[in-house]
Amino acid sequence: MLSPKRTKYRKARKGRVRGYSSKCKEVHFGKYGLQSLKSGRITAQQIEATRRAINRKIKRMGQLWIRVFPDIPVTSKPTEVRMGKGKGSFDHWMCRVRSGRILFELDGVSLDLAKEAFRCGAGKLPIPTKFVQATSNLKAEELK
Repeated sequence: MLSPKRTKYRKARKGRVRGYSSKCKEVHFGKYGLQSLKSGRITAQQIEATRRAINRKIKRMGQLWIRVFPDIPVTSKPTEVRMGKGKGSFDHWMCRVRSGRILFELDGVSLDLAKEAFRCGAGKLPIPTKFVQATSNLKAEELK
């Protein structure tokens, strides 16, 4: 699972996720992408489950890029603990995702297979997503 090697602080505030993504709105690395339609939080476990579902569908033929990284520590207190007594202990990693951000990119597979793979992967995520294609194939032609 994805997690940072080291962080400046052990505990952080989760923060609100509002508005539209100002960066990472277009497909840069591959031909196809999975774009978020709403803002929200995605955990490292959900990213890993999505990656596995996509790789299982494409049978490791194409190349997959993960465009999000869980870098925010989330804490939780045990059940039936009274209020106060400080912040809870570390529980898991998550990332904030604004609407319009590209979450995953895929290349080297057909259009139908990419749509099916992203459909299976989107079922693992807590936010609604849509399938997008690269607007220009300039990057793909430069690499050849």
